[in-house]
Amino acid sequence: MEVLKSGSDVLFILLGGIMVLAMHSGFAFLELGTVRKKSQVNALVKILSDFSVSTIAYFFIGYSLAYGIDFFRGAETLLQKNGFELTKFFFLLTFAAAIPAIVSGGIAERARFNPQLAATFMIVAFIYPFFEGIAWNQAFGVQAWLKATYGAEFHDFAGSVVVHAMGGWIALPAVLLLGARHGRYNKQGGISAHPPSSIPFLALGAWILTVGWFGFNVMSAQTIENISGLVAMNSLMAMVGGTLVALVAGKNDPGFVHNGPLAGLVAVCAGSDIMHPMGALVVGGIAGGMFVMMFTLTQNRWKIDDVLGVWPLHGLCGAWGGIAAGIFGSQALGGVGGIAFMPQLIMTAVAIVIALVGSFVVYGALKAAVGLRLDQEQEYNGADLSIHKITATPDRESDW
Repeated sequence: MEVLKSGSDVLFILLGGIMVLAMHSGFAFLELGTVRKKSQVNALVKILSDFSVSTIAYFFIGYSLAYGIDFFRGAETLLQKNGFELTKFFFLLTFAAAIPAIVSGGIAERARFNPQLAATFMIVAFIYPFFEGIAWNQAFGVQAWLKATYGAEFHDFAGSVVVHAMGGWIALPAVLLLGARHGRYNKQGGISAHPPSSIPFLALGAWILTVGWFGFNVMSAQTIENISGLVAMNSLMAMVGGTLVALVAGKNDPGFVHNGPLAGLVAVCAGSDIMHPMGALVVGGIAGGMFVMMFTLTQNRWKIDDVLGVWPLHGLCGAWGGIAAGIFGSQALGGVGGIAFMPQLIMTAVAIVIALVGSFVVYGALKAAVGLRLDQEQEYNGADLSIHKITATPDRESDW
């Protein structure tokens, strides 16, 4: 029975890892569809390359920093419990690699390729696992202090704060240090529209992410005995709430409609195992409205050229999700309970500070040392030609 249980756990978490790995193709196609045609190839190459660099960084440094576990042992030792620790690493790696995938959407179309790969390594090796260890592995006694002070630990079941808020707030300094795309804003205060290159690809990316999210959330139980249908239902309700509010608030704009479910799902991650489905619907709906409002503000009023709106989507909706778990997870609002508001608020703030400071250090150092963005001619020609020497759709066929 013990072998059967360990084998079932390995299969369970492996399937979750595969579903979240598939989400990275969603990141790629969401970016591909949102950027202009001259940056589509770059979007695809960045996500795959970032994932590969993230794997190296997390395998050799990040996972050990977060959990105190390394793989510098014989394969026979690693096979214990059917290799459960290996599949757990794979599952958590797909979370860690989501951080540079999130950042990628914010800095699209004008970022140099190699400096971003260097930033990816530093973020996944050091910045992300530093907070991950605090939130999910009792590092530095922070969780113990919160429980002693407020009667409950910080609760983030599937990463509203640990993954999404961290990714969004890490992206913000990178976007600010890069500056806007040339021609996006003029000196007279005008804004040049850079419309999505492909709504169908944008929608495909959003759908892949949405479907994969049910692995992201449900499989965060990590063992089959802890699986919860409540997590699946809450994910569904938050997704629907985010979609419908974004549909109305965004006035049928397809970009908002397809990001709406993502906003809802980002927000529900933290409390998906403790909220009532009606609470999840409200949390997702608020997130969908927040994304539409804040994306519009950042782009039009504040002139922040966050191409995919990753700071509003992941940074703000993720922070809202962390705080919302402390509200809607309470028994007074139909939740399971065992949660307190202040730990949620404090740890969400801590995550934001770590993300901002870490990102400014990494991207600021890279900007000073080697530069972050393409020159004006390279940007005009497009990241595809300037970096990869090929476009997504050649203007003419070759003669052979």
